Amino acid sequence: MSGSATVKDGLMARAALRCAAWSERWFPDAYVFAVLGVVVVAAAAMGFGASAQDTARAFGDGFWSLIPFTMQMAFVVIGGYAVATAPPVARFIDLLARVPRSGRGAVVYVGLVSMLASLLSWGFSLVFGGLLVRALARRQELRMDYRAAGASAYLGLGAVWAMGLSSSAAQLQANPASMPPGLVEITGVLPFTQTIFLWQSIVLTSVLIAVSLLIAWLTAPSDDSARTAQTFGKAAAQAEAAPMAPRTRPGEWLEYSPVLTVLLSLLAFGWLFGEFASKPLTSAIANLNTYNFLFISTGLLLHWRPRSFLDAVARSVPSTSGVLIQFPLYGGIAMILTHATGEGGQTLAHRLSSLFVHVATHDSFAVVIGVYSAVLGFFVPSGGGKWIVEAPYVMQAANELKSHLGWAVQVYNAAEALPNLINPFWMLPLLGVLGLKARDIVGFTFIQLLVHIPLVLGLLWLLGMTLIYVAPVMP
Repeated sequence: MSGSATVKDGLMARAALRCAAWSERWFPDAYVFAVLGVVVVAAAAMGFGASAQDTARAFGDGFWSLIPFTMQMAFVVIGGYAVATAPPVARFIDLLARVPRSGRGAVVYVGLVSMLASLLSWGFSLVFGGLLVRALARRQELRMDYRAAGASAYLGLGAVWAMGLSSSAAQLQANPASMPPGLVEITGVLPFTQTIFLWQSIVLTSVLIAVSLLIAWLTAPSDDSARTAQTFGKAAAQAEAAPMAPRTRPGEWLEYSPVLTVLLSLLAFGWLFGEFASKPLTSAIANLNTYNFLFISTGLLLHWRPRSFLDAVARSVPSTSGVLIQFPLYGGIAMILTHATGEGGQTLAHRLSSLFVHVATHDSFAVVIGVYSAVLGFFVPSGGGKWIVEAPYVMQAANELKSHLGWAVQVYNAAEALPNLINPFWMLPLLGVLGLKARDIVGFTFIQLLVHIPLVLGLLWLLGMTLIYVAPVMP
């Protein structure tokens, strides 16, 4: 039966299929997962002495705290979808989709494209990777497992995104004007040459990409076991963009004319030109508002006619539903962790940090902080926001233990990605594009996680031993 392991599947493929079968049966919907997270964190906070009233207040205060970020994430999907479905880009994706010659090769190919794209921009990698999977799924002769390909499209977020230019922590440390009060006195300025461009960081990233692709190859089901988009009951085999309906009323002429697109694009790209001319490229593109504005503006221009652009936006909006309803719950979790004080006036986040930072030594710092960051990252999946909270005490500990400050940032970055492999938070935009549930792909990403945990922690420790502590350099 398609979707079940056969003798043609290797050991890891059979393990992935068993995990997929288990997760499809038992893994909850992402919304349920988020609610359970709220309950667990609230219970833990009260267990350490926080009052029920303070815990409830923290949850309510935090519920709307991620609304700007929620809208930014929604626009990541909308802008990425608008660009990727514009006729020129859609043709390019279709061209890329012709490359793989086998279903297993297609799964690996998607993973490579996703991870390389994520080093430039994690948001684009989600949408572009998802639409590449859909384009591959339209090839009737290609026996590609839709779930495994979806998991590979997620590898950019689950493996290497924080090691690239869109790393929030690295961007923050390189820009003293963006740092919260007091942090610059602890860390000084850490340019990219001390974080993501360290040769140790490049080696770590390269190994993660290579190993992730190997796992994708080994866990991809054989042709006999593959569940394609068609057998999975998904509409992925349909064309991305239907032709525009013909104009039927005189009042619609502006919707079908490029005049408004040209005028609006002049304003939009005029602002973008000024933004990129006045700031370093990496700083400008790291601003999520600028990033989204660039994609929305580019999508509008590539669609050329407002009606085509509006049709693409309408098709993308259903993909944002999970983001809109679940991100507020994660905002509540973050606020409970950081603001519901218990015994001794300590929050749950402070207790976690004290536990891990206290047991660290110079030699074990990378592993201890890596474990801590991964654990907390599962409950507070916000790379930049979490670093702002953690950086003062983590970097102070690095100073006291004489650990390389730039590598401490990379320890955080590498470990930050680990919980993403099974945390539905970041999966939501991709799942919306693919029309899947988290349970459909987590069986494959779980195998990646099992390999990544010892690999990442081991490399963080080993490569960290090659670095020498340098005192903070003040701006």
